[in-house]
Order: sequence, then C-alpha cells, then structure tokens
Amino acid sequence: MALLNVRSLVNKTFVLNDFFFTSRLDVLFLTETWIRPEKVCPEGWRMFCHSCYVLSEKLGSWDEGRDDCRSKGADLVVIESLEDKTFISSYIKERAWIGLNDKEEEGNWKWVDGTPLTLQNWVAKQPDNGDGNPKWGEEDCVHVEPDASWNDLSCSASLKWICEKHTTE
Repeated sequence: MALLNVRSLVNKTFVLNDFFFTSRLDVLFLTETWIRPEKVCPEGWRMFCHSCYVLSEKLGSWDEGRDDCRSKGADLVVIESLEDKTFISSYIKERAWIGLNDKEEEGNWKWVDGTPLTLQNWVAKQPDNGDGNPKWGEEDCVHVEPDASWNDLSCSASLKWICEKHTTE
C-alpha cells in the first residue's frame, strides 16, 4: 500500500472518508485511499456528484452550444440518472439545450458521449420530429424544460445550453 506524504498538501482542503478537513499538518502519512484533494469546479460552475455544470448566458443553436461547451473543456450535459434529472430541474428556470440528438439516424437518440438513450423524460407526444409541420422542420436536437422534461426541436433554434465537465482529482 503506497503512502502519501501530507507535508506537500499543507493548507489545502481534503476529503477524508467523505468528511471535509482543512489541516496545517507538518507530517502525516496516510494511505492514498484515505485522502484525496477536494474536487473543485471552475468559477461560475456548479458541482453535482462528479461533474461541474454551467448554464450559458447567451442563446444559440445546438451546435453553437456544443462548440461553446467544448471550448471550455466540457460538452453538452448528459442526463444519465433520476438524480441528474432532479439536479437539472433545480438548476434551470428556462429551456436549454442538452447533449441528446438523433442527427445521424432519425429516431436513434444518442448522447454526445456516444451512449444510447436509456433514461427517458419526454414531454407528452414527444419526440415528434416536428410532426410533419414545415413550420417546425426537422427536429433532431433536444432541449430540457424547467420541469426537466424533454422536447425535440430544430437544432437551429436559439436557446441557452447546459455544459457538463467531469471533475478530476
């Protein structure tokens, strides 16, 4: 079992067995499995579980949102669990792009990380790909409503977006 010299970690915040500590230790040896630096999000981002999230301030297409997220070392949010869904609904108060689309094949919904859709939370009668109405056009991208339900929409529509960045130790 490798030992970690905490002398180099003086004046930092740590998570020890899921409790937070700030210490001025001179010398202490602990196993690496017991102590790890606190995970931190960039300024303006919000932490949930093992990821950081930010809602854009500007509006844009789904592709513009994804490009913006990538420029920040992130991507559009992937909603993998009921906990993620609950967090997102508590975080946003308006429609926003998420990282789900069927651009490659109509009806084959995939997340931006390549994973297929498993958890679903569609608005009633959605997705409908515009229901054949030329007013709506092709609807290949997904946005989340403030209640955390999803709707497909034209990727060129102008909405805010939610970026997700996984934290690193």
